[in-house]
Amino acid sequence: MLSTQQADDDSSYVFVAKLDNARNVSNILKAIHFKDTATVFVTSQGLKVTVEDAKCVQANAFIQAAVFHHFVLTQDQVTFKVNLSVLIECLTIFGSGPGPSAATSMKMCYEGYGRPLVVILEEEGVLTDCSLKTLEPDEVLDFDFCSTNVINKIIMKSECLKEVFSELDNTSDVLQILMSPDAPYLQLSTFGNSGSTHSSFSKDSDMVEAFQCTQTQSNRYKMQLLRPSSKALALSTRISIRTDARGFLSLQYMIKNDDGQVCFVEFFCAPDEEIDEPGH
Repeated sequence: MLSTQQADDDSSYVFVAKLDNARNVSNILKAIHFKDTATVFVTSQGLKVTVEDAKCVQANAFIQAAVFHHFVLTQDQVTFKVNLSVLIECLTIFGSGPGPSAATSMKMCYEGYGRPLVVILEEEGVLTDCSLKTLEPDEVLDFDFCSTNVINKIIMKSECLKEVFSELDNTSDVLQILMSPDAPYLQLSTFGNSGSTHSSFSKDSDMVEAFQCTQTQSNRYKMQLLRPSSKALALSTRISIRTDARGFLSLQYMIKNDDGQVCFVEFFCAPDEEIDEPGH
């Protein structure tokens, strides 16, 4: 555990968080790491880390304050942009592989606007200090995805979708998702060089834990936008698939860390406007 000798110095920081196992944070951040920069929102609830691409896809990692053994915030909210690639490198500086290797404890602190994010890591008595430049946060896209507008929602065990996603036809530009109160209930389709493929799940499947579909909806999403979510899928135990009236897609992944605590990663994706058959 990080030395408490520095506790007296914490008064200058607006945000301080400590953790016994840095991997609990680095794994979640890797799940949304498909762009170099991320916007970090710190509230009393914990951290929300947002990554966006082309204003069409957004990933959010939620790391609750309870995940940390020490979490102090002296303002209502702190927001900054940081290089996510560098942050993950810092958190995994002692190695990040699974197994019996010693846990790396972490202290993260931030003095306020324009100041660097300081990350201090300790493993078996070896201390490393990292100082990451923070940037002016961009306005993040508001997908305006609220539960009152959700048309269809399915919660599933992740293991079945891991298999389906690993076998998706990579020559297909889009993934079509059909959700319906009637058969086939949930169907994932691709349209690649070798033709169309379909994977269906019944609402009565052992893999389906909740099924709330009010109307038949079929939307296509660009594969290149969905691919980054496969990292989160690989780590998750449950997935919630939701669509709203506009066809916007929300994929929520429940991820358990090494200590058994739960974090969430959510991807929002806009539907593909292309109405022609892919490849034509």
